[in-house]
Amino acid sequence: MTNQPTEPNVPEIRDAARPTVVDRAAFQAELDRLRVREKAHTREGDAIAAARRRLPMVEVDAQTPLIGADGPVPLIDVFDGRSQLIAYFHMWHTGRPAAEQCEGCTFSTAHVTELAYLHSRDVSYAVFSEGPYEEASRYREFMGYPVPWYSLPPDSVDRIAVRHFGVLACYLRNGDQVFETYWTTSRGNEVMAPSYALLDRTVYGRQELWEDSPEGWPQRWGSRGGQFQLDGRPAAQWPRIRAGRDDDLGAMPDGWTACTCSLHTGPPAGPTS
Repeated sequence: MTNQPTEPNVPEIRDAARPTVVDRAAFQAELDRLRVREKAHTREGDAIAAARRRLPMVEVDAQTPLIGADGPVPLIDVFDGRSQLIAYFHMWHTGRPAAEQCEGCTFSTAHVTELAYLHSRDVSYAVFSEGPYEEASRYREFMGYPVPWYSLPPDSVDRIAVRHFGVLACYLRNGDQVFETYWTTSRGNEVMAPSYALLDRTVYGRQELWEDSPEGWPQRWGSRGGQFQLDGRPAAQWPRIRAGRDDDLGAMPDGWTACTCSLHTGPPAGPTS
């Protein structure tokens, strides 16, 4: 069994500087002043969402083939009979072990576990993975993701206008036509991850180096992927390892070559077990 880390910066947090102590009235007065800004932020978010609903749309190929558990599936079938679809495009490092798969995509995808509220609004949700279905589906099983999962073959990417993976996109179905209505990426994907919104409410925040925090506040994490990792693998993998789940993704499927992106300049590492 791989060595399992403990939380890495507990002493740093517990020995960190703390806010000034005041009485309840003074605390509430400061919170009330902040609440005015929070409400303005919420109203601006509502206004942006209203503008988003008024965007035009662009048609994409409804018959774009994806690979699911039962083989090829056209994009329009991923709607599962609903009128709308949200798709997250998950990066994949072919031929690499689970520990070397995308930490940011793992962070985002691990948070999406309940689809009933989307379904009640006639919205489906799915993950479109870069790379071979055989590997990526084993990763899905290891992580315990409950959402529908498909692989997007290389020759299908341009047919649904994917700029790069790590994108969150929205689609509308009208009869046998499919239209893209919105997409975002990078920090736009934070909407998928309530952990960040909750951390933003805590006194020490995300504990990332870019944050505007008082002197003496713990700030350990960078913003180039390390904030999603713990001891060399995506942090969300560790509970699965502790639970005894097998993270072996198996042999690389025929016809694929190992990922050679800038993160992987050497030979593929062996399976982590």
